[in-house]
Amino acid sequence: MAQGDVVAMLAQFGMAGLIAWMWLSERRAGLARERQIEEAHRRLIAEREALVLALGVVEANTRAMVSLELGQRELSSLLRAVVGRWSEEARERTGM
Repeated sequence: MAQGDVVAMLAQFGMAGLIAWMWLSERRAGLARERQIEEAHRRLIAEREALVLALGVVEANTRAMVSLELGQRELSSLLRAVVGRWSEEARERTGM
């Protein structure tokens, strides 16, 4: 619709037509904003769910790494004890 056609229609309906046209224009813009807000909200919800899953993975990995570290410390301690005993036995055998 050409701008001249809109002006002719507004002139035909007078002030009431102008007010109605403004109301319809605002309503159309309001609906578009509502759709944008709803879409942004859906994206935020989806991102939040993804973030919760990622945090769960990080927590699980942290627990696994702590467990692995504790196991390695225990193994290291056992190896030190065994090597210490071997060293003592070797010293006793050699008389040092």
